Amino acid sequence: MITFLAGGTGTPKLLAGATAMFDPNGLTVIGNTGDDIELGGLLVCPDLDTVLFHEGGVLDTERWWGIDGDTHETNAELHRLAENADLDTGPRYLPPRDQTEGRPIARWRRFSDIAEFMTIGDRDRAVHITRTSLLDEGKTLTEATQILTDAFDVDPTLLPMSDDPVATIVATDEGPIHFQEYWLDKADREVTGVEFRGADEADPTTQVLDALDAPVVIGPSNPVTSIGPMLAVPGIEQALERTPVVAVSPFVEDEVFSGPAAELMAGTGREPSTQGVADAYPFVDAFVLDTDDGTDLDRPVVRTDTKIDDEADSRRVMEAVVDALAELGIDV
Repeated sequence: MITFLAGGTGTPKLLAGATAMFDPNGLTVIGNTGDDIELGGLLVCPDLDTVLFHEGGVLDTERWWGIDGDTHETNAELHRLAENADLDTGPRYLPPRDQTEGRPIARWRRFSDIAEFMTIGDRDRAVHITRTSLLDEGKTLTEATQILTDAFDVDPTLLPMSDDPVATIVATDEGPIHFQEYWLDKADREVTGVEFRGADEADPTTQVLDALDAPVVIGPSNPVTSIGPMLAVPGIEQALERTPVVAVSPFVEDEVFSGPAAELMAGTGREPSTQGVADAYPFVDAFVLDTDDGTDLDRPVVRTDTKIDDEADSRRVMEAVVDALAELGIDV
């Protein structure tokens, strides 16, 4: 049994190696939900869906977003209507009062679907319709996620980090914005902080806490906005302190593989480097670093080529994770 903490693309890329080496039914993935938004009344869970689509064999691995070969007729028509009506096409937040009324799981992250600022395909949209409808029928996000994994014939257990709302809000020199707006339009915005709104009142589910009894693997995900929202939920970091944890650094010394991890770490007062990742993860017992990364850490280190472009790369990195667990006396 192994549990993965997943956000962004780093950990999902590692899962290909894990499912090739182990019985997928013995794997659990806890997904970040701080990136979730409600768009036009539909709850979109990007990090859960990356795992759902990847393990379901339909992920668009060119973009690492959405369903491969999906059509975008609804998205295109939304933009046509907005342009013809001369409506603003940037992210359109609903009014502040509406951010906290209605469906509780969507608090602080509600957007109008006029000129949809995220490109959502037609089959992808069907997933969000199904998820939102299940929530409106009384299911929890955990229960709705299980139903969707069954629909995609996904073997690993996929769990949201909480059934309560947590919204990742990025403070910038132009004002606070939701992470998805930052992610899709981060040009010329200086990060000055990150807030995990709602985290203090959120609870990890029983399923999440049970999964954290197993050895935990953190892939090369963004420490601030992929893993940070999970650590902000009371009880999760404490559980990680009690179980063996191995993390794969998303940096090679001070060079990040991809994404905005360096900017976000610097903007939250952390050193954007492997050392900064280690400082952010005091509960991690061992690290997997790139062979070109000479960072000297105070914990066991296994080195390999940590770049993941295909399944062979994923398996190589996962083998290094297994070696790191062995350094801790854990036989998986």
